[in-house]
Amino acid sequence: MASSGVRHGQTGQVQNMMMAFNRTTNDIEFDFDGKNLTKGETDGSSYPNGGLRATHTAGGYLAIDTSSPIFLRGDTIFIPSAFVSYYGAALDEKTPLLRSNAALSKHGKRLLAHLGLDIGDQDVISNIGLEQEFFLVPRDQYYRRPDLQMAGRTIIGKDAPRGQEMCDHYMAPPSLSSPALACMQEIQDECWRLGIPLKTRHREVAPNQYEFAPLFGLNTTQVDQNLMVMQIIEEVAVRHGLAALMQEKPFNDVNGSGKHNNWSIGTEDGIMLLHPAKVNKATGNDTAFAVIMSAIIAAVNEHGDLMRMAIASPGNDFRLGACEAPPAIVSTYLGEDITFYLSHFKDGKGEGEYIPKLKTLDLGTHEVLPFEVPAEDRNRTSPFPYGGARFEFRAVGSSQNVSMVNTVLNTIVAEKFAEFADRVDAGEDIHDIARETLNEHWKVIFNGNNYDEEMQQELTDRGLWRIDSGVEAIATLTAEKNTALFQKMKVLTKEECESRQHILHDHYWGTVDIEAKCLVDMLNQHIIPSVKAAGVGPLSDLEAAVGTLKAAIAEIHAAEDSYKAAQLARVLRLETMIDIRAVCDAAEEVVPANLWTLATYKELMFLDQHTASTPETEPFFDE
Repeated sequence: MASSGVRHGQTGQVQNMMMAFNRTTNDIEFDFDGKNLTKGETDGSSYPNGGLRATHTAGGYLAIDTSSPIFLRGDTIFIPSAFVSYYGAALDEKTPLLRSNAALSKHGKRLLAHLGLDIGDQDVISNIGLEQEFFLVPRDQYYRRPDLQMAGRTIIGKDAPRGQEMCDHYMAPPSLSSPALACMQEIQDECWRLGIPLKTRHREVAPNQYEFAPLFGLNTTQVDQNLMVMQIIEEVAVRHGLAALMQEKPFNDVNGSGKHNNWSIGTEDGIMLLHPAKVNKATGNDTAFAVIMSAIIAAVNEHGDLMRMAIASPGNDFRLGACEAPPAIVSTYLGEDITFYLSHFKDGKGEGEYIPKLKTLDLGTHEVLPFEVPAEDRNRTSPFPYGGARFEFRAVGSSQNVSMVNTVLNTIVAEKFAEFADRVDAGEDIHDIARETLNEHWKVIFNGNNYDEEMQQELTDRGLWRIDSGVEAIATLTAEKNTALFQKMKVLTKEECESRQHILHDHYWGTVDIEAKCLVDMLNQHIIPSVKAAGVGPLSDLEAAVGTLKAAIAEIHAAEDSYKAAQLARVLRLETMIDIRAVCDAAEEVVPANLWTLATYKELMFLDQHTASTPETEPFFDE
């Protein structure tokens, strides 16, 4: 939680050699005891803790997570584990996710029973699929950018003459003239050896931007595997003379990177609860899909603040609201077909089964036969669109560990499932509950263009959750309604919520602190000397900027708490540093190239034009 976008690898690892000395013979023996697989202990004092522990209460205890497979990499067996304090407080992101899975299963089973399906000892489970976007840049140029090395994004940098205005990079054929394809092939091979099937690879919208997508699976497994995928991407890139950038917005004025979180729920034997035909057939209830959708719609409307909190990573500051990243207004897209059906359902105009429509496209040529497509288009501007048997949380940042994201989705839906089941237990009709719920929460459904500023104002006027500031979004974690929700569902205690809010605010201001210090160094060591050497450029403004930054950094460090520090950091980052960036970019524009010592966007962003494949970076094929 406190390492996103900064640290290599977001897991916590202790690697122990399984050996012992025989006290009688002095021989070395393997010490592979089963107890080492099931439980461990370590010093937890130096992890971010948010007040849950201190150096004098430092015990950290590990217990195997049986929902996520053990795997072997190199000489090491990796055992996915939960990590808690001596008093049982969750010190990790896995434990709350597992608790939310339990809540979703418990109350999902209750709701299914009321809909006509008793699944016995099976669980209701949450499956996810994570689309991982990232950038690859030449490593020699990466070493010429202190901001990329330390902060993961370019803090300054004039746009190159070419960006993504030609829409020419998306889905373009991977070039054999650069090392990117060979790098991606080796990443896929490394992941396959760990049992991680990266099914899809392709270029993304921005120059040097790429994506991997795996097969979907159980959320705990997918989260653990995604953490390894990010680590492997970074490690393999080095072997190909590249640097991988996982941060959400490493370059200005081109697309940022996301990690679209495709979320679905179902039974262990494969009944998908968000697939209308399958859930209706399994329950023998033509309105089961409508009831389940009404609960989810209510959850999104009531707890949009928590959904916004879950994606409030520092990198998302610059990404949300454009370039295929939805704005910070939480709504859901269902499409006109489902919306029409649910509208009739809520108004009592019909209770029949929802059957998704299809339409036929005829291209008017005999070489290509007519073919069917879904009745609904894709809405890439919605933060939480329905995509047929799943919802896609598109606002998630590329560098995030998505445990909190899925903890929130599971918890808010579990609460609604519980509410529905409780009301049916008390004698109410489940269809009446669903209709009342849809009427109360209908405003959160929006099928239009979320990028349109007039539409954004309309959604704001509707009273939907809109929290533009990531810092303020984080602060909603400890709102009374949210701590009550997590405690009621037995997912997080109030203290665990408070600790996470503290850590996320520390992460935010700490990230900005790093960026600001990098900018000071770049001004003093690169930009100002280059301007002096060239004899052109806004020298006085650049020199004044150093003092401005140092004063702002000092003010952040003097803040009374992490929340206040994060608020000050946001102003520094989104106002002061943007103004200073404009001055730096103006200097870059006039200083001769031979005197500008920092790698430029032109040198960083165009592998096809600046690198050539060598024998070491030819397409990778394992023999």
